[in-house]
Amino acid sequence: MNETQIAEINCSRCESPLESGDLRCAICGQAALNAEATERKKLAVQILRCTGCGAAIAYDPKHQAPSCSFCGDVVKVESIDDPMEQTEHYLPFTVTADEARAALRGWLDSRGWFRPSDLSASAQLTQLKPLWWVAWVFDAEAFVSWAADSNEGSGRSDWAPHSGQNNIQFDDILVSASRGLSVSEAAAISPGMNLATKRETPEGADRDATLEQFDVQRSQARQEVSAAIHRMASERAQQHFIPGTRFRNVKVAIVLRRLITRRLSMPAYVLAYRYKDRLYRVVICGQDIRRMVGTSPKSLIKMIAVALLVAAVALVFLLILAAGS
Repeated sequence: MNETQIAEINCSRCESPLESGDLRCAICGQAALNAEATERKKLAVQILRCTGCGAAIAYDPKHQAPSCSFCGDVVKVESIDDPMEQTEHYLPFTVTADEARAALRGWLDSRGWFRPSDLSASAQLTQLKPLWWVAWVFDAEAFVSWAADSNEGSGRSDWAPHSGQNNIQFDDILVSASRGLSVSEAAAISPGMNLATKRETPEGADRDATLEQFDVQRSQARQEVSAAIHRMASERAQQHFIPGTRFRNVKVAIVLRRLITRRLSMPAYVLAYRYKDRLYRVVICGQDIRRMVGTSPKSLIKMIAVALLVAAVALVFLLILAAGS
């Protein structure tokens, strides 16, 4: 077990974890049986804080470099009081560094017609960094009330009002807590993560791999998770509950009945490559080589050529119309 972990106390009614100082469960309102039992010791931890993207990285003076593994900016040593546990489990790397390099070449070749013709041949890999980024994984039960206008049963009108209430079960929902990865990057590689492979310690990467740290309180984590549940509830209501094919004025309210949140570290490779003196970044899932996302250059000459072709076609079309009239 991670030395920063502390035994968790759950609500006796809904089994949601109680936060430090909670006199009642934040989910169902059940009074804590022993208020003193919910008190947790604050842990002073040292991290490397990136001055650019804000990522919190595990501090290890023997292995960490003075630059951020996520964005390459300068990092500084910072001490924080962390009132909650850090990562509970790690997902292992199952993709090797050589496989990640090969995947990058294949990805560069697949960037489409607008990419420079020599992109794959001329791009130079400047950095390949294995790292574990942090995320919350939660299970929840929610009572959802919804109301919306839809085209179902509208008769001669465009819209008809509908409303309803449904129970929704959320299982193993991943919400990124990373500052080093953008929301879109985390969303792109998250489907490749196999939560059943979790381990007590980091596995599958060399000792120089970066460990991102959780650096937010559980109260903020609750807000992030609640926002994710609300978004997903709204999507499910439109997909499964609200009748019809067109909607407007969709309103959703949720009441959480149970919330179990876990903190996991997910494997990924962050690669930087250079093309014509510019750096670009690609993120590859550490468990599924097919899950990758990044930036790449476009050929200005090809874009101009397409624009001129479209303009020429439009001009010919206008001339034909003018001649016909």
